Amino acid sequence: MKILKLALAYLFSIIWLLPSQAQDVRMYNTVKAKLAAGGQVVGGTVDTPDPEIYCAMANSGFDFIWIEMQHSSLNYTDVARMIWACRDAPAVPFIRIPDATEGDIQKATDIGALGLIVPMVDTAEKMANAVKFAKYPPEGRRSQGGGQYGRLWGRDYRQTWNDNLMVIAMIETLEGTAAADEIAGVEGVDVVFAASGDLGSFSGKRQGEPEYEMLIDRIKGETESAGKFVGGPSAWMTDREGYHFFQAPSTGSLIRIGARVTLEQADPCRFLPSGATPVAGENPCP
Repeated sequence: MKILKLALAYLFSIIWLLPSQAQDVRMYNTVKAKLAAGGQVVGGTVDTPDPEIYCAMANSGFDFIWIEMQHSSLNYTDVARMIWACRDAPAVPFIRIPDATEGDIQKATDIGALGLIVPMVDTAEKMANAVKFAKYPPEGRRSQGGGQYGRLWGRDYRQTWNDNLMVIAMIETLEGTAAADEIAGVEGVDVVFAASGDLGSFSGKRQGEPEYEMLIDRIKGETESAGKFVGGPSAWMTDREGYHFFQAPSTGSLIRIGARVTLEQADPCRFLPSGATPVAGENPCP
């Protein structure tokens, strides 16, 4: 009986492997494809349930949308509607889930997320479980159920999902930094994201200080050694080398920036103190 069970297990493993060996897997995760080609990707952050705002962000030039469910009141019904409202947008949906529970991961993938951003990662075990919950057998234990994922990504979704999924581990604490090599080494983790603000909060250090930079260097070095991509805030796109995956500011920040730029273009003196000169040689502002 034991020999029969082993034989059946081997047979099923061969059956699962045949489709991926027989033909190339269709790629619809444009973020994963762009990273594989050596490019950088940046995602705009959305934390409001308004589909119009989501669509504006998804059509504004970002590679993906960082849907913020850890630090917002968004629920999965809200997010499902947002994703569906702009299902043809160039920017693909990624979700920062509240935590790496099986329920959260099942819901996030069922509504169509192509990327899972896992917060507060202190151990490799947390990421191993996240990958297991997110992938279909034989690589994981995601169950099949209802959802809009098939209507979004095609009839071959079940066969292509494991290759299109992206899993991002966020390191935010000293414990996570100490375990960066183990976290980055988990099979199925694509990106390790250095959470710049929280690393400062947990360490009590600021960017530029030697102790802070040692934490960042450890995360980056261990991630690169594991052959994975390194992520960080979009401000690091030009300031630091070796980063490929970035989070841009939230919609609120972008609205403030856009409003200021628009007002300055209309009136270059609007934000200058009386008597200041906006451009050398021009008349002072009244």
